[in-house]
Amino acid sequence: MNLFNELRIQGKLANKRNPMFYKNKSAKVWIYIGIGFWACYLIFFGALFAKAFGEGGQEAYQVLNSGLIFILAIDFLVRFPFQQIPSQEVKPYLLLPVRKKRIIDFLLIRSGLDLFNIFWFFFFVPFAFISMFRFFGFFGIISYLICIWLLFLINNYWFLLCRTLMNVHVLWVLLPIVFYGGVAAALFVPKHSVIGDWFITLGDGYIHFNLLCVLVTLLLIAALWAINSKVIKGQIYKEINKVDDLKIKHLSEYKFLDRYGLIGEFSRLELKMLFRNKATKITMRNVLFIVFIFAVVMSFTPAYNDAFGRYFIISYAFCAVGSILTSRIMSFEGNYIDGLMVRKECILTLLKAKFYLSSLYMLIPFILILPTVIMGKVGLLYVVSMAIFCTGAVYFTLFQLAVYNTQTVPLNTKITNRQSSTSMQKILTFVGMFLPMFLFYAIEKFCGENLGDIILLVIGLGFILTSSIWLRNIYSRFMKRRYQNMEDFRFSRSTI
Repeated sequence: MNLFNELRIQGKLANKRNPMFYKNKSAKVWIYIGIGFWACYLIFFGALFAKAFGEGGQEAYQVLNSGLIFILAIDFLVRFPFQQIPSQEVKPYLLLPVRKKRIIDFLLIRSGLDLFNIFWFFFFVPFAFISMFRFFGFFGIISYLICIWLLFLINNYWFLLCRTLMNVHVLWVLLPIVFYGGVAAALFVPKHSVIGDWFITLGDGYIHFNLLCVLVTLLLIAALWAINSKVIKGQIYKEINKVDDLKIKHLSEYKFLDRYGLIGEFSRLELKMLFRNKATKITMRNVLFIVFIFAVVMSFTPAYNDAFGRYFIISYAFCAVGSILTSRIMSFEGNYIDGLMVRKECILTLLKAKFYLSSLYMLIPFILILPTVIMGKVGLLYVVSMAIFCTGAVYFTLFQLAVYNTQTVPLNTKITNRQSSTSMQKILTFVGMFLPMFLFYAIEKFCGENLGDIILLVIGLGFILTSSIWLRNIYSRFMKRRYQNMEDFRFSRSTI
């Protein structure tokens, strides 16, 4: 217990001593406002669903319990941008005379006790009071909420396992897709779903605090705990020992870029960083695989046929790629920022190369979305408008982070890297990911579909054609902060 308490104290001190802790305090205020907004949103939906579900033949809580898997699937997806695997903090303790299993156990305990696991209570508490209180009283509600928390603990450890395995190989992304998709199919395909009845029985057991249901839930938590502990420990030692460093299949020098001078040199550097380094390669590969799955599902199934699905999938396809490429702009260069600063306007040329290359990357999601266009699910003008708008307006937004990103990101570590995002990164990434979807929806509602697409196409082209102006503005602001940024990059390198 003393070890766990000591590690908890050291974790707090590490966060406070991080150079990003005292920066962007105004951005943190907006994050708290966003959290409050989504909390109110969940409270509203909890009360709404309690009223709406109660109008059918079943009680509202039974209808919700039969579809718990969908809430768990949403929770699983939401964790990706907000939750890191807990193994980043093991590295400093590997040389100390402490059992590594105990450190991993502590990190798993802290992950389970994270407040993120009770965020859905903003939904379940009003829902339970409205739909259950008249039947089961306070004891039934408290019992149900405790067991729901245990259910989200299962989802928490299930996410950590899947995320760790996905960092090892991209094909592991099929594991959660097959699991959640299989359960959803089992709910809808048969006329009488056994899975749905089982979830209703499980929910009733939670309300009455049935020992068998609670015991099964606790056993699942223990099993996922043990599997996580073993997998994380193995991957940590594998990465620390650099097992895969010598497995180079081929070496490309991208000689076709020689004709473009210094911009070509920086483009070559970007390509090598993306395709040779684990941190960038795995992340980019995972995003493109998810886009591919979404495109296939949207093209050949009735899913996402509604307006919201169309806006969400197409905007995610382009904006996710852009956010992955640029949310940590200059952070990888923090490893060698001193060398970049020895030549005049070197940073400006680097920013131009990043913009040109990132713009070409938009062709990949465009090609993946083409089957959806061919099947008639979305219009070609809409897809082109989204691609141009993201290339222009979204990149303009995310490239601002080049001025404020001052934490070096290791090039070749994924499991043991302590990845911390600044408030400014979170806000601008959130804006870059979701603003196009709502903006397209609003403009098309007021101006009509075709005219709305043309307006957004023109806005995107405007940002692209003026890219040399705003890139120079970013460069000028960066140079005004260059000494402070270089000092922060050096300090963060020393703490990796």
